[in-house]
Amino acid sequence: MKAIMVVGTTSHAGKTPITAAICRILSKRGWRVAPFKGQNMALNAYVTANGGEIGYAQAVQAWAAGVVPWPEMNPILLKPQGDMTSQVIIKGKPIAKVNALDYYEQYFDMGWRAIEESLQHLGTEFDLIVCEGAGSPAEINLKHRDLTNMRVAKYLNAPTLLVVDIDRGGAFAHVVGTLELLEPEERALVRGVVINKFRGQRSLLEPGIKWLEERIGIPVVGVIPYLEQIFPAEDSLDLLERKAQKLQTDLNISVIRLPRISNFTDFDPLESEPSVSVKYLSPKQDLGHPDAVIIPGTKTTIPDLLLLQKSGMAEAIQYYAAAGGTVLGICGGYQILGQMIADPEGIEGQAGRYQGLGLLPIKTVITGQKVARQRQVTSNFPQMGLPVTGFEIHQGRSRIETQGVDSQSYQPLFDDANLGLVDSCLSVWGTYLHGIFDNGPWRRAWLNRLRQQRGLKSLPTGVANYREQRESILDSLATEVERHLDLTPFLS
Repeated sequence: MKAIMVVGTTSHAGKTPITAAICRILSKRGWRVAPFKGQNMALNAYVTANGGEIGYAQAVQAWAAGVVPWPEMNPILLKPQGDMTSQVIIKGKPIAKVNALDYYEQYFDMGWRAIEESLQHLGTEFDLIVCEGAGSPAEINLKHRDLTNMRVAKYLNAPTLLVVDIDRGGAFAHVVGTLELLEPEERALVRGVVINKFRGQRSLLEPGIKWLEERIGIPVVGVIPYLEQIFPAEDSLDLLERKAQKLQTDLNISVIRLPRISNFTDFDPLESEPSVSVKYLSPKQDLGHPDAVIIPGTKTTIPDLLLLQKSGMAEAIQYYAAAGGTVLGICGGYQILGQMIADPEGIEGQAGRYQGLGLLPIKTVITGQKVARQRQVTSNFPQMGLPVTGFEIHQGRSRIETQGVDSQSYQPLFDDANLGLVDSCLSVWGTYLHGIFDNGPWRRAWLNRLRQQRGLKSLPTGVANYREQRESILDSLATEVERHLDLTPFLS
């Protein structure tokens, strides 16, 4: 099977967007392309049509290639849980919760079989596979158990692209050092180097490029300029690197940056709104007076709830809601807004029952069986009859508590009452639906509720869904990368 491998000298070198760009470039040239990442560690996930979980970045790469995301595009997904353990997902299905040592001792062979089977499957369906590595391929203490980088490249005999982030400094040392630490047969696969995130004049870099090419005997096939954040972040560290908020926006929305925040890609559509500023707020920071507060998804609902309570943020949100502020909880955030969360089996740590923020009349039980599925529903609020699509990923079952609650005080958000609630004042919202803001008309209707509270004119709701904007973003990314990257050595 024909393949290209993209590896980086470090984490955050830019492998993920470059892989997506190559998928879009080759797709436009007529290739039927599939992305692939053998093993991904991420809390941003996507649910495929058959209910399989993969890294959200691989879903975006599939969309860049113009194809439907499949579980085989990311056969191993590790979702960290904060106690030195991760949930292991193989071919889209959760199979275990293990620590790192046990994972490599017990699941390495199973993982490699899943990778081989997935590559064979993709190879029968696609002309070319664009593979992405993880971290660095030259971590000498980890290479013997590295499922993601040069083991895949060697298996496929794939010409390999080495990406280095020059913005962080030390780029030439990173390239030389990485190549020095590769085995001869691994180094022989490296066909080109890409210098990524370059700022300044290319002419000032030329002496360094000439020296590097003479030193390593491998061409620099691209110098890609620094591009602003245009691709979904892979983990919460990326949130810390985001640029300052937009100036002079109409609305300010604060997202609580939980320790195990997950699927914060839910908020990319909000960040794309010119009139909205999104701020990621540590639980230790002052809540202030934003136009809305969002409690996002989390891989570990109960520990993050306890941290909100310990830090004082839980009480601050309760006071904010009591004063008429707008609060939205998504997935784990929805559970946190409820009255109680029970974990009888200790799935998230210590078994027990924990009091939530009490802003919605739901009680949640954490269970071993995960719900992962795509959904198509119709909205009741903030506007009746809007079609809404998204997906669920959660290990908890929530029931609406009717005893002692005025049934008129809370209404189902959608035609499926199990997917979420809103109070009668349209101030406290909760839903299990990830991707809710991708739905353009629903997003605008929700934002217009905030605008009305500020006395601002409503925005038009007849807008396209975010996927159309994402297509434009991917086109722009591919166009910019193609201008600066020569793929010829990888396609011969």
